[in-house]
Amino acid sequence: MAYHCEICNKKTSHGFNVSHSNRHTKRVWKPNIQRVRARVDGKVKRIYVCTACLKSGRVDRAI
Repeated sequence: MAYHCEICNKKTSHGFNVSHSNRHTKRVWKPNIQRVRARVDGKVKRIYVCTACLKSGRVDRAI
């Protein structure tokens, strides 16, 4: 699955888990990406969109 939003370009970010003893282990945060049918340039296409874009109404969903 594509791990970036085609609307806002949100993608996987990297960082560290930091324990109480301050040990660092690498980890990743993945956005909540959904495959939806949406209108793009007047045509219905399936695109990968994050849920933040879906909730805010930035995506014109096709039924």
